[in-house]
Amino acid sequence: MILEALQALMTPAALCAVFIGTVSGVIVGGMPGLTATMAVALLIPVTYALDPLTGLVLMGGVYCGAMYGGSIPAILLHTPGTPAAAATAIEGYPLTKQGRGGMALKVSVVSSFAGGIFSTFVLLCTAPLLALFALRFGPPEYFLLAILGLVGIVSLADEGKLVKALISGVLGLIIAVIGTDPISGSLRYTLHIRDLYDGVSFMPALIGMFSITQMLKLTGERRIMHEDAVLQPIKREPMPKGLGRFIGLGAVVGTIVGILPGEGATIAAFVSYNVARQHSKNKKSYGKGNPEGIAAAESGNNGCVGGSLVPTITLGIPGNSVAAALLGGLLIHGLIPGPELFTKHGVVTYGFIFSMFLANLVFLGLGLYFAPYFARIALIPTSLLIPAVCLFSVLGSYAINNSLFDVFVMLVFAVAALFLEKAGFSLGALILGLILGPISETGFAQALIIGHGSYAVFFTRPECLVLWAIIALLLIPPVWQIWRNHRKNAQPRT
Repeated sequence: MILEALQALMTPAALCAVFIGTVSGVIVGGMPGLTATMAVALLIPVTYALDPLTGLVLMGGVYCGAMYGGSIPAILLHTPGTPAAAATAIEGYPLTKQGRGGMALKVSVVSSFAGGIFSTFVLLCTAPLLALFALRFGPPEYFLLAILGLVGIVSLADEGKLVKALISGVLGLIIAVIGTDPISGSLRYTLHIRDLYDGVSFMPALIGMFSITQMLKLTGERRIMHEDAVLQPIKREPMPKGLGRFIGLGAVVGTIVGILPGEGATIAAFVSYNVARQHSKNKKSYGKGNPEGIAAAESGNNGCVGGSLVPTITLGIPGNSVAAALLGGLLIHGLIPGPELFTKHGVVTYGFIFSMFLANLVFLGLGLYFAPYFARIALIPTSLLIPAVCLFSVLGSYAINNSLFDVFVMLVFAVAALFLEKAGFSLGALILGLILGPISETGFAQALIIGHGSYAVFFTRPECLVLWAIIALLLIPPVWQIWRNHRKNAQPRT
């Protein structure tokens, strides 16, 4: 059956679909506001006219390409093309300002390729087994998984700014509860504005905080790079040594997070980034342009691609919003998730999985070949760059829901983020709170319902105990460092 799947994939129509889908995905991912979910959803009616395999590989190529494509503007312009690239911008943009944007792009595409290949291999070999693992996760585990992500606020904090980072995280959580209560259905903090009934739209807020804020800060500069920085030729600058460990770490974490239904690539990227920072020997260089952070974040969000398809094709439970759109593509062709996908429709299923290996190879080639040209964006005068980026940001914010209100949300967050950053607060911590707030709230409320109001539900399940142990292990290093710094500062000077 596997040989038949490979033979079906090697047809000109299927190969063209992989190539076109991947290139389109990179373009979509590179344009702020145009997410992979939107692109895959728009393709579903198109695939109805194609045979099942060609339609699926087209959507799979878009998914893989968009996950990588989001890192290009994140690194070069501090403007994440997709929400999952927000963690990449933290380390990628400082490298661009130093004239090392080409190297950052090379790290990004290699890490994305490694994470994508690893997760696809896991999908190919262990999908049914891992789907059963995903089913063991209920509301208590999702709440603790959100807490695990929020623990990253401690590691995101710069030295001496822990309190401000925690305040930023709490502010993100407060913004996240705006809208309709998922349990009771009551409205909260909406100010009687109908557009806020569904909460604050995340993507316009992200574009405002990263893109518009950065353009406002560039108004006094002639170009992105520092005046004394020189653009390094990418072909002469090798990959930094020692990144393999962080690429592998991000790939594993991203795949695991992707397998859990409802968890997206954004969470996978931030969790991978935070775990990498905890295990790094150069923690102080994070936030200033450390390639380790790019490697972990990009392998993490691309690792989520294959992971999210595990519960999708085996149980019919989408791993994230993009996987939900792909599930629609399966159903429209009469392919019902479950054991029959690997037996009766094995040629289509295995052909689709193998096509993702090809999609990763396609964007690897594109990324390595075009990286020197992408890097030269840093040389464009800001007088041309600022209006172009702002235009795409406005169009992207509007296009998500065809709502002018989202454009105003973007502008409000841009101005607020500018003042918060000037005051020393952490935008990364705020975004974590904004992402994980709904997940933690819903998981907490549902877990208490399951436990009949008892908090013991968070401490009696084996999966919960494992998550508590991981949370404790991640908290020990930063707490120990804070305690050491406190003792050092408390010692009387002679």
